[in-house]
Amino acid sequence: MKEMNSETIYTTLKHEILDLSLKPGQSVSEHELCERFAVSRTPVRTALQRLQADGLVHVIPYRGSTVCLLDFDEIRQMIYLRCAVEAEVIRDFIPLCTPLLEEKIRYQIRKQMALIQGEFELTSFYEMDSNLHAIWFRETGKDKLWRLIQRAQIHYTRFRILDIAENRNFTAIIGEHEELLRVIREGRAQDVAPLIHRHLYGSIERLREKVQTGFREYFIEEKEK
Repeated sequence: MKEMNSETIYTTLKHEILDLSLKPGQSVSEHELCERFAVSRTPVRTALQRLQADGLVHVIPYRGSTVCLLDFDEIRQMIYLRCAVEAEVIRDFIPLCTPLLEEKIRYQIRKQMALIQGEFELTSFYEMDSNLHAIWFRETGKDKLWRLIQRAQIHYTRFRILDIAENRNFTAIIGEHEELLRVIREGRAQDVAPLIHRHLYGSIERLREKVQTGFREYFIEEKEK
């Protein structure tokens, strides 16, 4: 039987870290991974090195690996950046938005609504959320900027998944998407910034208290920075 390659191991572990199956701070044993995937150490080490380069795993030679803790300051800064950039992109998108593009946004909203009617993975909801936001970046020629944001927001992605898992506020998120579509359709550029601010900062407002209590061990302490 052919040994599983490092790409498959990397993809599997990355998915588990992003959806919090592997929690921030959790130990990742090289030996256990070898047994789990029935492979030698080489593909496991290669996968862990890639995860470390992504900022998802902290590898300490001869001591083991752990899933990186969340950095709340970095999360706040990423949301700040998203608010500033995305509000501007949506304002650029408004005069370009055709009925066909409106329907693309509605389609993503309908997909989210259909998804939450049954059993689903939280990452599937998050991916649909991202696909919706990607529309205005793509249609304004800012798709490279969107990809750059996606690569940079590793901590924020896990934070959003934590928010979704803890609060399960799917209908509220979808409602904000519907409100955003109305703002775009009606050309209310002046209302974009406050709505995006509320939409993106919502996760911090919902989790603010628990960051200091129930999920404290998931985050880097200020003194450690």
